[in-house]
Amino acid sequence: MIQTDNNLAELVAKAASDKKARDIVIMDLTGISPVTDHFVICSANSTTQVQAIADNIEEQLAEQGIKVLHKEGYRDAHWVLLDYGHCVAHVFVEDDRQFYKLERLWGDAKQVVYQG
Repeated sequence: MIQTDNNLAELVAKAASDKKARDIVIMDLTGISPVTDHFVICSANSTTQVQAIADNIEEQLAEQGIKVLHKEGYRDAHWVLLDYGHCVAHVFVEDDRQFYKLERLWGDAKQVVYQG
């Protein structure tokens, strides 16, 4: 199945929302980052929820025939990164999200709050 980059970000955001992720933001990095076109950033209440959200993103996208290219941080589950090439998901425990402030670091990117 062919997905546009925007659809991929929406699929990631929806999968995160299905597991009650909070403050889901889709960032358009097209022309800003040479690495990816979109970030999807969200928060969880606990490391257990971070893992559940990451698992659901992987499962939902795998059902669409989209495989994760790289995954980091799953064991500690304070910040899980799922790299899908044109879209990278960042699932944070809230304190770590506030510490790293990716939205501020990539402040030039257009940001859309996902309303699910």
